[in-house]
Amino acid sequence: MITIVAWIVVLGVLVAVHELGHFLVAKGFSMRVDEYSLGFGRSLWKRRWGETLYAVRMIPLGGYVRLGGMDGERRDDPRDFPNRPLGQRFLVILAGPVMNVLLAVILYAVAFGPVGQPVPTTTVAHTLAGYPAARAGIRPGDRIVSVDGHPIRDWTNLQKTLQHHARQRIAVGVERGHHLHHLSLTTRYDRQVKAWLIGIQPAMRAVHLGLLRAVGRGAMDTARLAGAWFGAMVHLLEGHGPSVEGPVGIAVQVRIAANLGFYYLVLLSAALSLNLGLFNILPFPVLDGSRLVLIGLEGVRKKALNPNHEGLIHLAGMVILLLMVVLVTFHDVASLVRARGSS
Repeated sequence: MITIVAWIVVLGVLVAVHELGHFLVAKGFSMRVDEYSLGFGRSLWKRRWGETLYAVRMIPLGGYVRLGGMDGERRDDPRDFPNRPLGQRFLVILAGPVMNVLLAVILYAVAFGPVGQPVPTTTVAHTLAGYPAARAGIRPGDRIVSVDGHPIRDWTNLQKTLQHHARQRIAVGVERGHHLHHLSLTTRYDRQVKAWLIGIQPAMRAVHLGLLRAVGRGAMDTARLAGAWFGAMVHLLEGHGPSVEGPVGIAVQVRIAANLGFYYLVLLSAALSLNLGLFNILPFPVLDGSRLVLIGLEGVRKKALNPNHEGLIHLAGMVILLLMVVLVTFHDVASLVRARGSS
């Protein structure tokens, strides 16, 4: 249930912001906006303010902004989308993907700032049964302050120190309440993680960046992920790109992130928002990228494409895209079944 709710909320926010980009720029240019809708199908809620109908619909898989004149019927209304200057139409279409990129930066900044990045400490949250720490008497709440007399500054420092003392008996300094205890133990090799461990799980604390640093890091992470996305697209065109996940695969990732904590859910939402924005600029029929290409061609030809032909292009793109979604969803479900069968 948590997975479904989290998935609907995440997808709803990403789509709402994307469509909000189209909506705000269209309104800014005084275009006629007939409808701003989240989801498809029968309306669960709707209300008209001015000339625009606002609606929330039953199927939470997307949304749309219906601009005047985009239904294929050409009118003489100067406020209709097809009758506006090329530059204005181009910016209206581009605004959706741009809003998703901006949302990614904002979400990353929120994660690094107000939410805070979880960082492991040297305080023990749990001990693993059968491991040296539990046998030596280390308890949850203890803080490890030294190993063989060497001060321990942080979790990374502790991990490195333990690797340097492989197979050795060590004296671990533990602060418990107001008392210091020295406990003797020997590290144990774990074949799964391929490291020498004593068997503790660290308590976490949230590190909050200031506003400017959080925004700066958000912008850097967004740019880094965008570069990786374009690189993946190049590899995909070369025939050896990464596997593509559909709605089911994304839902699984949302469930994992939600179980890990709010910080990880916000990070995943940022990555999904960026992917949605970049995916929409691809020149594939029915996506924003194809509309940008058609507007560009209109500028070169000095003549608009026949509305019926444009409608057929987008209809064909919609059919192909739906078939792709079905195939990817089938692949997601098959992978999920195989994973559960082998576990």
